[in-house]
Amino acid sequence: MSTAERTWTGPSAPERLSLLREAKSIAIVGASDKPSRASYFVATYLQSSTRYKLYFVNPVAEEILGQPTYASLADLPESPDIVDVFRKHDDLPGVLDEAVDAGASTLWLQLGSWHEEVAAGAEAAGLNVVMDRCVKIEHARFHGGLHLAGFDTGVISSKRQVLA
Repeated sequence: MSTAERTWTGPSAPERLSLLREAKSIAIVGASDKPSRASYFVATYLQSSTRYKLYFVNPVAEEILGQPTYASLADLPESPDIVDVFRKHDDLPGVLDEAVDAGASTLWLQLGSWHEEVAAGAEAAGLNVVMDRCVKIEHARFHGGLHLAGFDTGVISSKRQVLA
């Protein structure tokens, strides 16, 4: 993440909710087949808890969570509504170019990812931009599935639950 001062202002919570509600497909750039990676955890959640058509972009892995992977956004069979990015800071301008070329609607940079120039470029190209936020956390927050462990326990209580 860049240490430069943050001047860009992202969409409000209602605007982020709208982006998630309107989206039908999400491409995860930097998706991993390693369960220890954040992108794997997010992909698992999205696959099991949402209606989104998911595309995993990883030029090395052949499949992730039983689905084929794509080497780049250009290889997807359709334009993704959201491009959810798990790539290092220096890779973000290239991902933006791919997202624009792929006809994406929203560029979503994960927690810890902030790039003012990429945000400005994405907005200039007509994309919505979300930075330093997790799609899984935002979806769960808006849909009642957020819990300390990342799972919906089904219990509504102000007391911490003891999980067996």
